[in-house]
Order: sequence, then structure tokens, then C-alpha cells
Amino acid sequence: MESTLPSQAIKNWKRPFFTIWTGQAFSILGSQLVQFALIWWLSKTTGSATVLAGATLIALVPQILLGPLTGTLVDRWNRRLTMILADSIIVLATLGLAVLFALGVVQVWHVYLIMFIRSVGAGFHWPAMSASTSLMVPKEHLSRVQGVNQFLNGGLNIVSAPLGALLLSILPMQGIVAIDVITAMIAVGPLLFIDIPQPERNHHAEDKDGKTSLWQEMKAGWCYVLGWPGLAIIGVMAALINLILTPAFSLLPILVIKHFNGQALELGWIESAFGIGVIAGSALLSIWGGFKHRVLTSLVGLVGMGIGTLIIGVIPSSAFYMAVGAMCLVGFMHPITNGPLLAVAQAVVAPDMQGRVFSLINSVSTGMTPLGLAVAGPVADALGVNIWFIVGGIVTAVMGLAGFLIPAVVNIEDGRQHQ
Repeated sequence: MESTLPSQAIKNWKRPFFTIWTGQAFSILGSQLVQFALIWWLSKTTGSATVLAGATLIALVPQILLGPLTGTLVDRWNRRLTMILADSIIVLATLGLAVLFALGVVQVWHVYLIMFIRSVGAGFHWPAMSASTSLMVPKEHLSRVQGVNQFLNGGLNIVSAPLGALLLSILPMQGIVAIDVITAMIAVGPLLFIDIPQPERNHHAEDKDGKTSLWQEMKAGWCYVLGWPGLAIIGVMAALINLILTPAFSLLPILVIKHFNGQALELGWIESAFGIGVIAGSALLSIWGGFKHRVLTSLVGLVGMGIGTLIIGVIPSSAFYMAVGAMCLVGFMHPITNGPLLAVAQAVVAPDMQGRVFSLINSVSTGMTPLGLAVAGPVADALGVNIWFIVGGIVTAVMGLAGFLIPAVVNIEDGRQHQ
């Protein structure tokens, strides 16, 4: 089932959508600044790797465990009001943290609690915004919009860390935290005045009285994904990538130090190369939009990511600049892979199921990250960091190539009823 828009909405979609999008962009910037500041505060205050690992888990757990529930609620509730509520809760929690910093009484558990609340809020906001996009943007422009989103994320990844470091040098912690409060309020503002279309509810799991329980609707989301082979296979691919590639790139500093004999400067170069690649790939996608069959664009990107990762793993220690180029290739292919894939899901998944589908796939794929990270350290210590890049590159490239041979994946844009 494809999302449909009234003709007037199709004609005038850019102004309302990009007004909301601009507010969200400010909010993302504020969130990244405060995330950088909080991680720095935890590092400086405790000096504990365990505390930092705990912070990472606190941020991941709500996304993993609550994903199916939040997605179901997003599909039940008004999505505009859901985003307003989620952002408002984040504002109040962050404002409370700013007060604690101003009073000088903040403790580690306060930061953990606020990070948990912010993660829960983001767990509602992201699927609501993603599902709303398909109801505000004509389907032929979804890939370009995702290209713009990827461009934004790539740009913010480049500027947020140095900007956060600059702000830490001139502002107290409560000042940086207050910036996030202001940017979140900027995001809420347009939502108060701009309407977001609501999907027609198809009641996939009605009981004999014509009503559905929360559990029935959650179960319907699982059945919807598992009953669509192409969508289920893509979900498995996403989980495997998080299982293998995320640990590889988390070990990048070790690779730079032990294999390439580099220092912080070399690490900065290789990370900047990734960001530059993301910007370039996002710009191309936003202008080009990808192939007519968007899933083919994603499969090409997946193969490219695999090749770039494999090159990083196999090149000798003397070829650092080749690694920089390969990392740029990985970054370039990142939006080429992810942008069209999300656009496909927004175009073909039933609008009243999108909250559940997006949250479920995100929950399963994100859930692989802690498992991969737990295995990565011991294996890298025993066999070398390069092995993760070699295995990850091969598996990613093979998955991309295999996708071209799987009819359920290639034909996913034909709709669920054709599979």
C-alpha cells in the first residue's frame, strides 16, 4: 500500500514540510551539542570507561526494548501531538538538568536519568517524524528528501564536535544544556501551527467487538513485517550490518594507533574523510534521487560500503592515505544506501503501520550493536583489529550483491501483495 496525498497537499508540500524540517534540524544540532558536552563531563568527572559504557547503554536500551511499544503507540496516536509531547518532555527534562548544573549539585545518576528520558522521547519522535514524512511528501520526492536528511546529519556530525568543544571553553555546562532547551522549543513551534495528515486506520487486528488492544496492534506489526519477505530480509540485513560494521568502526582509533602507527591527527583525518564522503553522497542523492527502482540504489551503496570497508582492512600500514580514501568511499556510500531504503519503506509500507514497522526494524537492528561490541574487543585482541574490517567488508558487499538475486528484495517496491 502506498501513501497518498490530496492534490492540494502535493502542490504545496514544500513550505509546511521544510518549515517543520528546519525546526527539527535546530533540535538535532542542540541534541548533538548537549550529548557531546555530557559525554565530556562524564569523562572529565569520573575518568571511568565503565561510566561511559553505561552512558552508551542508557542511550540504546530504550530504543531496543521499547521500540515495538513506541511504534505501536505512534500508530495509535496523533503523530503531530506525539512529536509535540516527546519534544516537550525532552525540554522539561533537559531544563531540569540545566538547573542541577547551575546549582552545582548534579551527579552521574542525574545525567543517566536525563539521558534515559531523552532517549525515550527520541524513541517516540523519530518514528512519528519518519511516518509523517510519507504523508507530507509526494512519493517521487522521498529519495531526495532523504538525501537532504543525510546531508544534514553528515554536516552536523562534522561541526557538532568542534562546536561543542568551542562552547565548552566559553560557557558553563548549564549554558550548553540550555542551548538544547532553546533548539527543542524551536522544533516544537512549527508543530503548533502546521497540520500533519493522519493515516486512515485499517484495523489490522480487530477483535470481535471491532476494537484492538495494544498487544494486538503490536503483534500485527510483527506479522506485517514477517509476512512481507522483502521487508523481513532487509530487516535482517540491517541487523547484520549493525552486528558487524558498528564494532569495526568503534575500533577505528585502535586501528589508527596499532596498524597505521598514527596519532589523534591521523584519526581526525580519517573521521573527517567519512564526514566529507557523507556530505558528497548526500548532495548527489538529493539532486539525483537515485535509480527509478530505489532499492537498486541502496544495493549499489551497500556493495560500495563493503568494498570501502574491506580496503581499510587489507591495505598495509604504509598506505594510510589509501585508508583515508577508502573511508571517504564508505561515507559516500552511507547515504546512498540508507536514504533510498527509508524512502522505499515510506512509499510502500501502509501509512498506519509505519510507526510500528520503523520502530521494530530499528529496535532489532540496534539490538545487535551491544552484542557486536561485546564480541569485538576480545576478537580484536586475539586476531587483530583488521579482521573486523575484512569480515565486515566481505559480508556487507556479499549482502549487497545477493540482494540483486533475491526477487523479494528487488521487487519490494511492487508492494506486499505481489510477494
